[in-house]
Amino acid sequence: MLKLFRKTLAICLIGLGLGILLVLLLPMTGWLFIIGLVVVCVGFMWLAC
Repeated sequence: MLKLFRKTLAICLIGLGLGILLVLLLPMTGWLFIIGLVVVCVGFMWLAC
């Protein structure tokens, strides 16, 4: 049960990160791009555990 919750949370993190990257991918918001990349990476790491 905990493993299923972790995978669901990881997929949500990946989705959130991709949403940040797609919606806020503007030259003046480079820090939001970095936050999106970090969220996606954390999601993939969580999924790999």
